[in-house]
Amino acid sequence: MPSTLALATIAALTPCPHPIVHDGDTIRCGAERVRLVNIDAPELAGSERCSRASRRRLAGSRNPSWCDYMLGERSRDALAALVDGGTTTIAPVGRDRYGRILARVTVDGRDAGAYLIRHGLARPWH
Repeated sequence: MPSTLALATIAALTPCPHPIVHDGDTIRCGAERVRLVNIDAPELAGSERCSRASRRRLAGSRNPSWCDYMLGERSRDALAALVDGGTTTIAPVGRDRYGRILARVTVDGRDAGAYLIRHGLARPWH
């Protein structure tokens, strides 16, 4: 069984054949959760980031909670339609504190994050 790091390396070299969209900035590629590295999308209803305590804690951070649930659903749905329409590949750049692969995600060579930003469904994240 390959290590998680080996899986990330393999994923960088091959398409993600059946991506599953979690929300506007997270997909699953096989067993790996993949966070789009260059964007922040609105949260979906029920997100812990939108609890009263989290909103207070994150209010002054460089990544405050974005709790527009309707826009979050539109972002998720747009990403799902995009990945359903072509070949998805990931280019890992690291891991986040939740263990997700941080990666640039492309569909037929188009940057998925830039697509969502261009359509007002995400904002840049650096």
